[in-house]
Order: sequence, then structure tokens, then C-alpha cells
Amino acid sequence: MPDANPAGTLAAPTPNGSALVVGVGAEQGLGAAIARRFGEGGYPVAIAGRNAEKLAATEAALKASGLTVTSVVGDVSVAADAQRFVAAAQVLGPLSIAVHNAGSNRPSPFLKLSEAEFEGHWREHALGGFQLAQAAVPPLLARAGGSLFFTGASGSLRGKANFAPFASAKAALRNLAQSIAREFGPQGIHVGHVVIDGGIEGERLLSRVPQLKDQRGPDGLLNIDAIAEAYWVLHHQHRSAWTLELDLRPWAEAF
Repeated sequence: MPDANPAGTLAAPTPNGSALVVGVGAEQGLGAAIARRFGEGGYPVAIAGRNAEKLAATEAALKASGLTVTSVVGDVSVAADAQRFVAAAQVLGPLSIAVHNAGSNRPSPFLKLSEAEFEGHWREHALGGFQLAQAAVPPLLARAGGSLFFTGASGSLRGKANFAPFASAKAALRNLAQSIAREFGPQGIHVGHVVIDGGIEGERLLSRVPQLKDQRGPDGLLNIDAIAEAYWVLHHQHRSAWTLELDLRPWAEAF
């Protein structure tokens, strides 16, 4: 397989392979951190998201660091947009890795939850993962290898009160990843599901709860660059010991 080292050590980046990260917003966010890690590792990167202003600012910041980056605005839950995202990455080089990092969480008491809100979560997480997989798997098969990763959450494993739409959507995404892994792993595609079990130290969370970082203490929130490093390691695993599911949490997190 193109990205695995037969000796079992981390392989050198594939010079002509590209990376696609879907669900990129602010520069200090997980999507941007994943894009930055792969860009620094030698991969030209396509980033995609729904917020044109944030996406443009993140693209500019990554380019200012000397990375090769292109951005595409769209909604991954729409098949045509998912295809555009993959096509943009393919322009940079044969697709080597695609990451589904899209979707938000809007907690709500169950009896106040509308059908539209429930469906919205499902579209962002489950349907978006499906659309990206359908767009990304064919080019990965064409190059006989590569990775397809999905960002999960605590809700992928358990449903908290007021988290019904998010937890059900994330659980669906997790099972989607498992099914795709079992079908396409034997064909050389490394499918992984990364459970982020804790608060992420990024703009989205800290803009809403700025005091949380001090409350949690040193390294009490997941560092975005540390998470991104885990995706990098997953992509370069030897195929004799692939990880399907990896859960990440701060050292002080209760679980």
C-alpha cells in the first residue's frame, strides 16, 4: 500500500498524495489543525467547510506558513458538494486521505426538540459522513490505498440527557465507519473513527465558555495539535496493525 512502511515504522509522506479535511472553520480549530499537520508533513491539502469567511481566513493563515492549500465552500451532506471537495483535492494530487470532521452539537431538552433540529444533526454527521465516503472511496480504491477518517465524540458511545440528536447522529456515524472499514479495509483503505472524549481547546468551545480552560487546569482540554498528531500517526500505521477506533481524552478526564 502506498502509505505504509513494510518495516512497520512510520512511513515518509507520499509526495504526490493529497489530503482532504472536511469541516474546517476557524484557524484555532481541529479541522485547521489536522490540515496544518498534513501540510507540514508534505501533503498538499484541500480544506472544506460551510463558513466562507472562516475558511478563507484559515486558508490564508496556512498559506502564510508556506503550506500548499486550497479551500472549497460547501455542505458535505450534499452529494454534489462532497464530490467537489474530493475533486479539489485530486487537482493537488491523488487523494491519499480524507477526513470527515464536520458537524456541530446543539443540546436541547428532548420534549422541546423539533424534527428539523433532530434531522439537522443527522444530516451534518451521518449523512455527511456517507456522502464524503461515497465520494472519497473510489479514488482511494483507484490508487490501491489511503485513509478515510471520521471524527467522533463521547456521544458516539453514549447518550447524555439533552444530547439525543447529537448522540444518535454520532452513533450512526460510528457504525457507518465500522461497516465501511469491514468492506474496504481488505481493499487497502484504512478507515478510522476517532472518539474525542472531552472538551477541545479550540475557538468553538472557548468562545462560548472562555473560563473553561482555567477551570480544567493544565492540559485539562484536548489540545488541537495533539489530536491532529493522532490522525497523522493513524494514517501512517503499518497495515498489519491498523486502528479502527481510537479514543482520545485529557489525562484528567473522568470516563
